[in-house]
Amino acid sequence: MSATLTSPVDLVAGPTPRTLRSTLTSPFGRKVRIAIEVLGLSKRVELAPADTRDATDTLRLQNPLGKMPCLILQDGTALYDSQVILEFLDSWSGRNILLAQDPMERARMQTRATLADGIADAALLMVYESRFRQPEQISTVWLNHQRGKVERGLAAMAEALPDPTVTDVVSIGLACALGYLDWRKPVEWRGRFPELVSWLDHFAEAEPAFNDTRRPEDLAS
Repeated sequence: MSATLTSPVDLVAGPTPRTLRSTLTSPFGRKVRIAIEVLGLSKRVELAPADTRDATDTLRLQNPLGKMPCLILQDGTALYDSQVILEFLDSWSGRNILLAQDPMERARMQTRATLADGIADAALLMVYESRFRQPEQISTVWLNHQRGKVERGLAAMAEALPDPTVTDVVSIGLACALGYLDWRKPVEWRGRFPELVSWLDHFAEAEPAFNDTRRPEDLAS
């Protein structure tokens, strides 16, 4: 069943999360937005849009890499990337429900979450290849290289799917990666991986935060 919480959370001591720098379309930002809702922190963290291509955006001061998501704490500390932010929020909220506490199981979950992030990252690079290059500059070799990462990652995930009724770092990462593939369509995955299609349907049904974090275009359709 969903891990979404409606009761107030018992927060631990430390700098308070204040602002999430992200967009409503970033798959990695969506991961954090889901975690914020699941952990009952929606009223404590404000979403502030970021533009990674704008040299004047303060995102580049908060994260020298100019990447999002970036979580800004009350004392000015900036945390990135999405995995770091999820781990921090899980601990800071006092819930500790997104990651196992046992060291070996925790490492296993982080490895699977990294695989899910790698799928999204490779898909993102495929989209950028077409978006930021002229047609004659697009590299088929590069696209095939990234496509291979996506397809191998999906195949590995399909062999050991997380429980769709449990919201943790693995299921959040996989759901957001699949959501991005559905939106940008750099790889046709639904026909090849029906087990992942079924898994995503079940996860979306069990975890309201997944649908709650859809981009505006999806909500209007």
